[in-house]
Amino acid sequence: MTENTQEDNMLAEEDLQQSGAAGSLDDRIGELEAQLKEAQAAVLYVKADGENIRRRAMDDIEKARKFALEKFSNELLAVKDSLDAALLIEAADVQSYKDGVQITTNQLASVFDKFNITEINPLGEKFDPNKHQAISMLENSGEPNTVTTVLQKGYTLNDRVLRPALVMVAK
Repeated sequence: MTENTQEDNMLAEEDLQQSGAAGSLDDRIGELEAQLKEAQAAVLYVKADGENIRRRAMDDIEKARKFALEKFSNELLAVKDSLDAALLIEAADVQSYKDGVQITTNQLASVFDKFNITEINPLGEKFDPNKHQAISMLENSGEPNTVTTVLQKGYTLNDRVLRPALVMVAK
């Protein structure tokens, strides 16, 4: 019996060790599952945060596009007001109209300067197809390929052509 008792004790000890190992294994699995849930939650948080940043950026871009001309438009309102005031004058002579148009032109030139809009007036310059649009070529004693007449001035915005100058060029 002593032999059986020793054997039983050894088996009981092994069972305890195995059950202890199984218990610690279950604990470890629980810990890993908790870490997995935390990692999944962190990934979802980062994904949602990225989506919010993307959405805010798109909103900012849309607002910038929508209100990009706000400053320019506000500056043009003064020019419009001057033109409206000129139309309200009842007893005016040609000189007063001319003076009013000159003041309005100066206001508009000021707005253009503020927003880097520059005039292209290429009279006497070499023809440049990037800045000029030739309407016709004229027989002329001047140098060939030179702008002889400007029919309509062109304009650039920050060195980018808004409208090419309409010109006549010497043959």
